[in-house]
Amino acid sequence: MIKMKEVIRIADLSKKYGKNTVVDNVNLSIQQGEIFGFLGLNGAGKTTTIKTLLGMVKPTKGECFIQGTKINKRNTEIWQDVGYIVETPYSYPELTVRENLEIVRQLREIKDKYRIDWIIKKLRLKEHEAKKAKHLSQGNNQRLGIAKAMIHKPQVLILDEPTNGLDPAGVVEVRQLLIELAEKFGVTILISSHKLEEISKMATNIAIIHYGQLTKKISNKQLEQQLRKSLILNGPFKKEMRSVLSQSGYDVKVLEEGLNDLQITNEDAISNPEKVVTILVKAGYPPNLLKVEKEDLEMFFLRTIKEKENT
Repeated sequence: MIKMKEVIRIADLSKKYGKNTVVDNVNLSIQQGEIFGFLGLNGAGKTTTIKTLLGMVKPTKGECFIQGTKINKRNTEIWQDVGYIVETPYSYPELTVRENLEIVRQLREIKDKYRIDWIIKKLRLKEHEAKKAKHLSQGNNQRLGIAKAMIHKPQVLILDEPTNGLDPAGVVEVRQLLIELAEKFGVTILISSHKLEEISKMATNIAIIHYGQLTKKISNKQLEQQLRKSLILNGPFKKEMRSVLSQSGYDVKVLEEGLNDLQITNEDAISNPEKVVTILVKAGYPPNLLKVEKEDLEMFFLRTIKEKENT
């Protein structure tokens, strides 16, 4: 079995501001080529964790490492291979897209002048390259931020809400780009986002942070197994349908929202919905709606938080 190289490690990380604990004993290990999704509500501690990992915030306790090197103000060489976006990407508003990228190219000491053309094409900024940054839409300003984070072709990308402001097509493009970087070039990506469904489409592993504490670490494969499924049905005789199915041993609930659909969570019903239909048809109450519904990532996320708060 091939052992993957650990690229990012966060060990026993805590950050306090006065008496307020923003990050509480967080531990993460991210391997080469992973797209690691970091989820949490606003104020949960995502951005503070990322800023500490990038050396922008000094931890109260704990350590952070990138490619085996401890993060501190003396280890500056490590940033040559790291690209990042934290919160709102900054640009020089009076300069054009191309001029902004030229500044980054020179600061990064990138000798290849055609690198700007490459990243402009990659992020679909060609039609905006002569436009001043202050005149860009929020989505295109975000594209410019991603372009600056990637222009030096880093092996580590740390992105805080990278798809903010992008239209649906732009979100898909960025997702495909990140997947390509991870799968084809082994780039390690840590990405925080509130777009939970988007994270589920690209992340290989997911961590949920709540009130500064990690409440769940899970792989995408494990997530698929833990998402709850239920059988949803409806019909003109809901009361009678519920009674018949309850008598047959099914746990039937009425969903309060929408059309008050009936919900069955029994594994047998989910795996064999035809049995439920047969029971109802024989009783004279055929359903006009029958579907297996899977919990989405947002529902899973909120359920995980609720479970944590109730422990």
